[in-house]
Amino acid sequence: MSETYTNTVSGRRMQLSGAEIKVFDPRDPASGSGSAELSDACVVDRENLHWMYLAGQPHGYGATEIYSASLIPKAPLSAQGWTPTRDPAGELEPLAGHSMSRSWDGNGGRHCPSYVRGWDPRAEAWVERIYYAGASENLWGPYTIGFLQWDGVQWVDQAEPAFVANEEWEHGSVYEPNLVYHEGRWNMWYVAGSNHEDYLVHGYAESQDGRTGWTKHEVFAPPEMKMFDFCVRQRGDSFDAIFARVWLGGGTPPAETGLWWCRARNPSGKLSDWSAPIQIMTAEDRGWHSGPWKPSFEFDRQAGTRAFVFFDGAYRTDDPGPFPFAFTVGCLEIDLPADLFPNTSADIR
Repeated sequence: MSETYTNTVSGRRMQLSGAEIKVFDPRDPASGSGSAELSDACVVDRENLHWMYLAGQPHGYGATEIYSASLIPKAPLSAQGWTPTRDPAGELEPLAGHSMSRSWDGNGGRHCPSYVRGWDPRAEAWVERIYYAGASENLWGPYTIGFLQWDGVQWVDQAEPAFVANEEWEHGSVYEPNLVYHEGRWNMWYVAGSNHEDYLVHGYAESQDGRTGWTKHEVFAPPEMKMFDFCVRQRGDSFDAIFARVWLGGGTPPAETGLWWCRARNPSGKLSDWSAPIQIMTAEDRGWHSGPWKPSFEFDRQAGTRAFVFFDGAYRTDDPGPFPFAFTVGCLEIDLPADLFPNTSADIR
């Protein structure tokens, strides 16, 4: 399914055209999910192998875990060909156990992974981490944010979360982390509040080690924007971001619901430093998804224009119970100009 948008930015009229491809669907045997619900994809290139880290439920119930999928070695980045990692019995294999983290993520599971590599001054070493939201009580939160860390052989859980809500506007819950490491700082954008309350506010904070000493939690985007995820990637000497705007109310979603793209010279914690955003996907119902969220993207080359934007979707089922929906993962392939820097503006109500 392709979609074309015509935008006028800084007097420049342009068209963005993308193709949407289904990656995982628990009810579509051709998708390779093997009936497991997989979502919250985070895509990264590690050691000449493209990895996808996902939250999921192998049998559609219970606390979520973080799993992985990959392309074949040295294969180019693609929307297709992803194979979930399974154990010898054919079951999805969790990335890590809960030997140390169970007190804060054991009952509600692990959600919305975000991979990042950065310098840990305490260890005096470069480290790889997968940040995620953990819940101690149930699937619906409240959440704190922690990480798994690669020890050279396996991913290791941590005894305590690295980031917790401490501001009144966060309503006691922080989740959907997205991080980049830049110039000695771990930069994190995150969601605060709760879907159940229909209250979502986007926050930002920085740390030198990604574990302690976080700066004051600042509002990055106000609740009326309903921003859900702000995924940042470096391209050349600048930065791109793709974020979701969601709709939790009834009826037809407003036109601004969907995925948006913007750019900045540096990964700023102020929304006003980013360019005026351009919508690259709407909430139009495609059958296997509507109202996309949790974008994670990479470019086919570090300075290229072809972006692979992975996202979450959902569709209604006929199943009985309080949640008759199935989660899916899709990919939008789209060209995003590398030379476009619209006038900066935070006026995107």
